[in-house]
Amino acid sequence: MFEPVIGIIAPTTAIIVLVIALILFGPGKLPELGKSLGRGIKEFKAATTEEEKKEENKDNQNETE
Repeated sequence: MFEPVIGIIAPTTAIIVLVIALILFGPGKLPELGKSLGRGIKEFKAATTEEEKKEENKDNQNETE
């Protein structure tokens, strides 16, 4: 029915993972885990963006010299 593509989770796999997470952590803990995961991703993106800006500024300074 669905052909899994490398790097993309098939819907069936996603459902299985969510059910296992629900069993392991329970419905009360899942929102907290989701928030923590979201915060971690947000911090990672902010750090990578900051590093890219630093590299860009460094490159711009080297070009002007």
